[in-house]
Amino acid sequence: MSYVGPEFEPPRVPRRSVLRRPLVVALAALVPGALAGWLAYGAVGGGSGDEDGGGRAKAPVSGTPSAHPTAGADDKGAAPLEGRVVVIDPGHNPANVRHTAEINRPVDIGTHRKECDTTGTSTNSGYAEAAFTLDVAHRLRTLLQAQGATVKLTQDGDRPYGPCVDERARIGNAAHADAVVSIHADGSAAGNRGFHVILPGTVHAGAADTRPIVAPSKALGTALADDFARVTGSARSNYLGGGTGLVTRTDLGGLNLSTVPKVFIECGNMRDSKDAALLTSGAWRQKAALGMSEGIVSFLHG
Repeated sequence: MSYVGPEFEPPRVPRRSVLRRPLVVALAALVPGALAGWLAYGAVGGGSGDEDGGGRAKAPVSGTPSAHPTAGADDKGAAPLEGRVVVIDPGHNPANVRHTAEINRPVDIGTHRKECDTTGTSTNSGYAEAAFTLDVAHRLRTLLQAQGATVKLTQDGDRPYGPCVDERARIGNAAHADAVVSIHADGSAAGNRGFHVILPGTVHAGAADTRPIVAPSKALGTALADDFARVTGSARSNYLGGGTGLVTRTDLGGLNLSTVPKVFIECGNMRDSKDAALLTSGAWRQKAALGMSEGIVSFLHG
């Protein structure tokens, strides 16, 4: 940095040596070649920020969305889920227990009428499914938003009860969601362990027509099951799905009335002590959210 003020006196310029002109010419010839070599070195990764001091590629940080091969910005700097809409449906509502009359009201699910909602199940120690689903939904929302997705929740503990199963479906439909995941935990007998993903079966009755979403929902469910198993280390259900972790149903209003790809995931059995130990662990719930996030990314990237 130079400063020029009233007291500044320019230095005398020494007479130019006769030897300097050939030296300048030589340097002018060398600099472009050196610059080209440096650019070529950078292009193949020499000295790149993607490698550590030993020349080895840096591993992605474990437990973050960047650990997924499709996560992170693409070569144009765009987030992987930019422009995508994901609806997360936290099963049940923590306040449903105080509104039994309202949640027992029947609603039309296409094939028949069914109760608006239920209270959900709980562990033997009293940890409620509704508390579990909302916690995982918050974790999942954070992960998806970090990758550029627009995320909507069907409820955020901000309603007196519900919403009813038919309204849950309408929320995803109105959002024109690219994917909807309804988060649950099962209440089966002790000894029944593992997770399973529920897919919509073919329904064409009344207000329900799942025919356009059966195939994409199966693709979503398959990706979700694969990544959930890989990230959490949990086994696929030993009591439903024949070892595949995939179950097809036609009696769930949240699936029957959906017009966008949608699945349910039962993350484990709250009534089994070993599964309950996982479901009540904050560290495991973070893994569960990450597994779902990576499954959604896998599906949306085809």
